[in-house]
Amino acid sequence: MAGTADFSLKPEVTEYLRSIFLNKEMLAAVGHQEAECRFQKLLTCLSHPPSYTCVRASTHLVPLEEIQRKLHEELKQQTREVASVQIVPHPRIADVLLLPVDGPRPVEQLSSEVVVGAQCGSALLRGAHVFAPGIIACPKYMKVGDKVSVFSDLEGRCTRGATSFQGNKVFVGNGVAEMNRSHIFCSDKPLRGVGVRMVDPLYQSPPFDGVLPSLVFLQNLPSVVVGHVLGPQPGERILDMCAAPGGKTCHIAALMRDQGEVVALDRIRNKVERIRQNAQTLHLQSIKAFCFNSVDAVSDDPPQQTEGPPFPPESFDRVLLDAPCSGLGQRPNMACSWSLKEIRSYQPLQRKLFHAAVRLLKRGGVLVYSTCTVTLAENEEQVAWALSTFPCLTLEPQEPHIGAEGMLGAGLSLEQLRLLQRFRPELSWDQTETKVPLISRVDGDTIGFFIAKFLKN
Repeated sequence: MAGTADFSLKPEVTEYLRSIFLNKEMLAAVGHQEAECRFQKLLTCLSHPPSYTCVRASTHLVPLEEIQRKLHEELKQQTREVASVQIVPHPRIADVLLLPVDGPRPVEQLSSEVVVGAQCGSALLRGAHVFAPGIIACPKYMKVGDKVSVFSDLEGRCTRGATSFQGNKVFVGNGVAEMNRSHIFCSDKPLRGVGVRMVDPLYQSPPFDGVLPSLVFLQNLPSVVVGHVLGPQPGERILDMCAAPGGKTCHIAALMRDQGEVVALDRIRNKVERIRQNAQTLHLQSIKAFCFNSVDAVSDDPPQQTEGPPFPPESFDRVLLDAPCSGLGQRPNMACSWSLKEIRSYQPLQRKLFHAAVRLLKRGGVLVYSTCTVTLAENEEQVAWALSTFPCLTLEPQEPHIGAEGMLGAGLSLEQLRLLQRFRPELSWDQTETKVPLISRVDGDTIGFFIAKFLKN
């Protein structure tokens, strides 16, 4: 199979998603044919990357125009072709730069094939190289310097160490082997480094490894929007409840001009260290990161003489709950092996976190809830539940509001839906419109994402 295919899911998950996008409210509003068309477009666009790379600029350190100039110079040094690459500021978001992605490109398949997993294949569509641990199969006599075609195994059925694979796979581009087969599959040492360097990928993206690490941060556009919607102000105390790897945490601190305090929590210790590393790289001093389960982050009797969690109620001016979720809005995503039970498991956890978030927020404070998934259960249904569970909460307008409104199906009013922000790439998906100027399609061609903003009265 050449080129990217539709998002591969377990049949039970596909039917679950179809029932969401063809719910009664949606069918009454747009009809069965249009609802089914949107659902099919969703499955297609999720397996393709957005048509641009989004970079958040460290405008708390350097003006945007200077970062734009330095980025162009840096990329030009790495590859001769970048001289013609356009770097465009977002028209409404003052700390975002956009770089077009070229693809899908007409790449001829070679006879020698390397097979990687679906997760690795998705990364290749965003400009990554093939790291050795991601290689599942390769030719029997592959050696350094061999030119190979790289395929992604959609269903996880390729046997590690195989010399060929005839199962359900998708071509993602051509590369050059950086390791011999024996080193990949027969070495006693841990596998590290690039196994195949992509030289002719299906989607051509500018390389960002080590590029201006203190001035640019790769981040999906909706994730940048979240920080602006939260609206942090200098001198405030803000909580990021599920913070790793720290992109949104650092953005919040930057928007505050590094004046105030940003508390970042995450359950996994090495991820907390990643938050600290990102804060250090971006020269941000206001971030305090702790390894802690945010479900337990509030206490009526917190320990004395400690700056970390748990915290007393009403400790924060603003709270970001970028909740753990099923992640079904990520792009590109070639395949998801999760069961329906696993996907449905997130709603209860999100509600436990929401309870803690509301208690930790001061009256008059702002709570922003976000996910990178497309289900109603984790998005609009959570909003309906929150409004009925916490009478102190009201929905607030969002700025900027560049996505679509909330989706029908959770019983929310049209007025409430207009206050929500759901990024729905399927609404503007059309592979034939690549000639449309980047700036005209950027806000619609994103990952699937959801944002709700609440005020605690």
